[in-house]
Amino acid sequence: MDLPVAPQPDLLPALPGQRLARGVCRALRGLDFVTVEELVPASGLRVDVMALGPRGEIWVVECKSGRADFATDRKWQYYLEWCDRFFWAVDADFPTTLLPVETGLILADAYDAEILRMGPAHPLAPARRKVMVQKFARHAATRLQALRDPAGGVWV
Repeated sequence: MDLPVAPQPDLLPALPGQRLARGVCRALRGLDFVTVEELVPASGLRVDVMALGPRGEIWVVECKSGRADFATDRKWQYYLEWCDRFFWAVDADFPTTLLPVETGLILADAYDAEILRMGPAHPLAPARRKVMVQKFARHAATRLQALRDPAGGVWV
């Protein structure tokens, strides 16, 4: 059951990639996915957005604010083993021809997003899925605790 939430001012994140992530998270919520940002699936990796779907599917979305941001990303292929589907999220000015066609594509801004190309399905093994759902849950719970009690400890 969703609890009522008091209206909050619409504060935009400072960085372009964070604004894309916000729009992606809003759009995925409309598809019945829940999301977390900056989750670490394994040492040395940090995904921009991880989404957990209503049937336990796990999607990873990497948000790229421009050509240079994409060109310096050397780790994205390592994310494929941690999700069922992989997507890039970019804004309307991004040169999408740079992006590998065997990946998903999301057009986003700070307010919404649209899936232009579905990432191909590569179902996770059950043991890997269990690990990722647990990481997702712990990450989300830690973030919630930090919001409720910012002075209560060290947070991710």
